[in-house]
Amino acid sequence: MQSHQSGWRFLIKSALDRSATICGLIVVSPVLIGVSILVWLSMGHPILFRQQRPGRFAKPFWLLKFRTMSDGRDVKGNLLPDADRLTRVGRLLRATSLDELPQLWNVLYGDISLVGPRPLLMEYLPRYSLEQARRHDVMPGITGWAQIHGRNALAWQEKFALDIWYVDNWSLMLDCSILARTLWRVLKRSGISSQGHSTMPKFYGNGQTIGGDPQEVLLIRNSELK
Repeated sequence: MQSHQSGWRFLIKSALDRSATICGLIVVSPVLIGVSILVWLSMGHPILFRQQRPGRFAKPFWLLKFRTMSDGRDVKGNLLPDADRLTRVGRLLRATSLDELPQLWNVLYGDISLVGPRPLLMEYLPRYSLEQARRHDVMPGITGWAQIHGRNALAWQEKFALDIWYVDNWSLMLDCSILARTLWRVLKRSGISSQGHSTMPKFYGNGQTIGGDPQEVLLIRNSELK
């Protein structure tokens, strides 16, 4: 089964992504500089947080964000819980979604799109069901269908259901609608965290999963799409 994001429509999506991103980087460049200075003054180096995430067809890439957490550790040298390491500046950046701005470079590099399922952790790949793994049939994005319907306030099953709906119903017009509605969500500052957590609790699976090494997910999905 061929992904909906292919052929000329995918080329148009990629071209629109890069064109909008170039314009966006020019417009927000003063903000990027200002936030970089703020992070440096409050937390020092590094200014950016880099983490490997799965992209389209689960291909790994390095996701960029502004740092929002300190490197605080306990007496045994283990990192403190996220809630304890999240700084005052970090809370501000997350509440305004300014921590996401460096991902515009990821869009420019072709790692992600402006719109698509959010790229989650590599460790989650073997925990997905085959249906949930379909979220990787399309480009991941800075914002997406799940983000405008609750973001981190959603339960995992709700988030994945919304991601799969996007995969099955993707269109360029849908992407434009999501971008417009994302601006409203950011202004409302809603869905930033899950109840009882500083962001979103970890996903530990849901019964029948793909299992095995994360690369199995890539092989399974690529074979299905041929």
